[in-house]
Amino acid sequence: MQLVKTAFHPDISPQDIVAESDFTLKQRHTARGIIVKGEDILLLYTRHYDDYSLPGGGIDEGEDEIAGLIRELREETGATGVRNVEPFARYEEYRPWYKSDADIIHIISHCYKCDIDAKRGETDFETYEVSNGMQSLWVNIHVAIAHNEQVINKSAKKGLSIERETFLLKMIAKECVA
Repeated sequence: MQLVKTAFHPDISPQDIVAESDFTLKQRHTARGIIVKGEDILLLYTRHYDDYSLPGGGIDEGEDEIAGLIRELREETGATGVRNVEPFARYEEYRPWYKSDADIIHIISHCYKCDIDAKRGETDFETYEVSNGMQSLWVNIHVAIAHNEQVINKSAKKGLSIERETFLLKMIAKECVA
Protein backbone atom coordinates (compact mmCIF):
# COMPACT_ATOMS: atom_id res chain seq x y z
CA MET A 1 0.00 0.00 0.00
CA GLN A 2 1.40 3.38 -1.02
CA LEU A 3 2.59 5.70 1.74
CA VAL A 4 1.08 9.13 0.96
CA LYS A 5 2.26 11.15 3.98
CA THR A 6 4.17 10.96 7.24
CA ALA A 7 3.13 13.61 9.77
CA PHE A 8 4.90 14.65 12.96
CA HIS A 9 3.36 16.28 16.02
CA PRO A 10 5.04 19.68 16.64
CA ASP A 11 6.73 18.26 19.76
CA ILE A 12 8.37 15.41 17.81
CA SER A 13 11.03 15.57 15.13
CA PRO A 14 12.17 12.80 12.78
CA GLN A 15 15.39 12.63 14.82
CA ASP A 16 13.33 11.60 17.88
CA ILE A 17 12.38 8.30 16.27
CA VAL A 18 15.79 7.01 15.23
CA ALA A 19 17.12 3.87 16.93
CA GLU A 20 19.67 5.77 19.03
CA SER A 21 16.97 7.92 20.60
CA ASP A 22 16.16 7.95 24.31
CA PHE A 23 12.47 7.77 23.42
CA THR A 24 10.45 4.54 23.40
CA LEU A 25 8.15 4.00 20.45
CA LYS A 26 4.81 2.17 20.27
CA GLN A 27 3.15 1.22 16.96
CA ARG A 28 -0.60 1.21 16.40
CA HIS A 29 -2.07 -0.07 13.12
CA THR A 30 -5.50 1.15 12.08
CA ALA A 31 -7.86 0.32 9.23
CA ARG A 32 -10.04 3.06 7.70
CA GLY A 33 -12.87 2.64 5.19
CA ILE A 34 -13.66 4.73 2.15
CA ILE A 35 -17.24 4.22 0.93
CA VAL A 36 -18.26 6.63 -1.82
CA LYS A 37 -21.53 7.07 -3.77
CA GLY A 38 -21.18 9.80 -6.36
CA GLU A 39 -20.07 12.87 -4.39
CA ASP A 40 -21.28 11.47 -1.06
CA ILE A 41 -19.03 9.61 1.36
CA LEU A 42 -19.89 7.67 4.52
CA LEU A 43 -18.18 9.51 7.38
CA LEU A 44 -18.23 9.90 11.11
CA TYR A 45 -19.22 13.25 12.53
CA THR A 46 -18.01 13.89 16.08
CA ARG A 47 -19.88 16.68 17.86
CA HIS A 48 -17.19 17.14 20.54
CA TYR A 49 -14.51 17.90 17.94
CA ASP A 50 -16.93 19.29 15.30
CA ASP A 51 -15.21 17.30 12.54
CA TYR A 52 -15.70 14.63 9.91
CA SER A 53 -13.51 11.54 9.74
CA LEU A 54 -13.28 8.23 7.93
CA PRO A 55 -14.79 5.30 9.81
CA GLY A 56 -12.21 2.94 11.24
CA GLY A 57 -9.91 2.35 14.12
CA GLY A 58 -7.33 0.14 15.76
CA ILE A 59 -6.58 -3.33 14.48
CA ASP A 60 -6.76 -5.83 17.34
CA GLU A 61 -3.88 -8.14 18.29
CA GLY A 62 -3.82 -11.08 15.84
CA GLU A 63 -6.40 -9.47 13.53
CA ASP A 64 -5.51 -8.79 9.91
CA GLU A 65 -6.17 -5.40 8.30
CA ILE A 66 -9.26 -6.46 6.31
CA ALA A 67 -10.88 -8.18 9.31
CA GLY A 68 -10.17 -5.05 11.37
CA LEU A 69 -11.67 -2.87 8.64
CA ILE A 70 -14.85 -4.96 8.47
CA ARG A 71 -15.22 -4.99 12.27
CA GLU A 72 -14.65 -1.24 12.59
CA LEU A 73 -17.10 -0.46 9.78
CA ARG A 74 -19.75 -2.63 11.44
CA GLU A 75 -19.17 -1.05 14.86
CA GLU A 76 -19.04 2.57 13.72
CA THR A 77 -21.46 2.64 10.78
CA GLY A 78 -23.53 -0.54 11.05
CA ALA A 79 -22.11 -1.57 7.66
CA THR A 80 -22.93 -5.03 6.39
CA GLY A 81 -21.85 -6.86 3.26
CA VAL A 82 -18.42 -5.20 3.03
CA ARG A 83 -16.99 -6.18 -0.35
CA ASN A 84 -14.75 -5.05 -3.23
CA VAL A 85 -12.07 -4.06 -0.73
CA GLU A 86 -9.12 -2.35 -2.46
CA PRO A 87 -6.03 -0.73 -0.92
CA PHE A 88 -6.07 3.06 -1.29
CA ALA A 89 -3.30 4.65 0.77
CA ARG A 90 -1.22 4.48 3.93
CA TYR A 91 -0.84 7.53 6.19
CA GLU A 92 1.62 7.54 9.09
CA GLU A 93 1.96 9.89 12.03
CA TYR A 94 4.08 10.27 15.13
CA ARG A 95 2.58 11.76 18.30
CA PRO A 96 3.47 12.01 21.97
CA TRP A 97 1.99 9.04 23.85
CA TYR A 98 0.12 9.57 27.11
CA LYS A 99 0.57 6.09 28.61
CA SER A 100 3.58 4.77 30.52
CA ASP A 101 4.50 2.03 28.00
CA ALA A 102 6.02 4.47 25.46
CA ASP A 103 6.94 8.09 24.81
CA ILE A 104 5.86 8.28 21.16
CA ILE A 105 3.11 6.51 19.26
CA HIS A 106 3.52 5.70 15.58
CA ILE A 107 0.04 5.42 14.06
CA ILE A 108 -0.13 3.64 10.71
CA SER A 109 -3.49 4.13 8.98
CA HIS A 110 -4.27 1.58 6.26
CA CYS A 111 -7.05 3.06 4.10
CA TYR A 112 -9.26 0.90 1.88
CA LYS A 113 -11.93 1.67 -0.69
CA CYS A 114 -14.89 -0.68 -0.44
CA ASP A 115 -18.61 -1.13 -1.00
CA ILE A 116 -21.26 -2.00 1.58
CA ASP A 117 -24.90 -3.06 1.50
CA ALA A 118 -27.37 -0.17 1.15
CA LYS A 119 -29.16 -1.16 4.36
CA ARG A 120 -27.00 -0.74 7.44
CA GLY A 121 -27.49 -2.33 10.84
CA GLU A 122 -27.08 -0.83 14.30
CA THR A 123 -23.84 0.80 15.36
CA ASP A 124 -21.88 -0.38 18.39
CA PHE A 125 -19.96 2.70 19.50
CA GLU A 126 -17.57 2.60 22.44
CA THR A 127 -18.54 4.63 25.52
CA TYR A 128 -16.14 7.50 24.73
CA GLU A 129 -17.46 7.65 21.14
CA VAL A 130 -21.02 8.00 22.43
CA SER A 131 -20.02 10.69 24.94
CA ASN A 132 -18.18 12.57 22.15
CA GLY A 133 -21.39 12.57 20.09
CA MET A 134 -20.14 10.39 17.25
CA GLN A 135 -22.56 9.46 14.47
CA SER A 136 -22.21 7.98 11.01
CA LEU A 137 -23.79 9.74 8.06
CA TRP A 138 -23.56 10.27 4.33
CA VAL A 139 -22.07 13.68 3.53
CA ASN A 140 -21.11 15.46 0.34
CA ILE A 141 -17.33 15.11 0.35
CA HIS A 142 -16.74 18.73 -0.66
CA VAL A 143 -18.95 19.94 2.21
CA ALA A 144 -17.00 17.73 4.65
CA ILE A 145 -13.65 19.06 3.39
CA ALA A 146 -14.80 22.68 3.61
CA HIS A 147 -16.17 22.10 7.12
CA ASN A 148 -12.94 20.49 8.36
CA GLU A 149 -10.84 23.26 6.78
CA GLN A 150 -12.95 25.86 8.55
CA VAL A 151 -12.45 24.05 11.87
CA ILE A 152 -8.68 23.86 11.24
CA ASN A 153 -8.48 27.57 10.36
CA LYS A 154 -10.38 28.78 13.42
CA SER A 155 -8.91 26.39 16.01
CA ALA A 156 -5.80 27.24 17.96
CA LYS A 157 -5.67 23.66 19.31
CA LYS A 158 -6.30 21.60 16.19
CA GLY A 159 -4.81 18.13 16.29
CA LEU A 160 -3.17 15.78 13.83
CA SER A 161 -6.39 13.76 13.43
CA ILE A 162 -8.36 16.47 11.62
CA GLU A 163 -5.33 17.25 9.47
CA ARG A 164 -5.02 13.54 8.54
CA GLU A 165 -8.71 13.25 7.77
CA THR A 166 -8.82 16.41 5.67
CA PHE A 167 -5.70 15.39 3.73
CA LEU A 168 -7.24 11.98 2.99
CA LEU A 169 -10.65 13.46 2.07
CA LYS A 170 -8.98 15.78 -0.45
CA MET A 171 -7.13 12.83 -1.94
CA ILE A 172 -10.34 10.77 -2.10
CA ALA A 173 -12.22 13.67 -3.74
CA LYS A 174 -9.51 13.93 -6.39
CA GLU A 175 -9.15 10.21 -7.11
CA CYS A 176 -12.48 8.54 -6.27
CA VAL A 177 -15.36 10.98 -6.66
CA ALA A 178 -17.29 10.99 -9.91
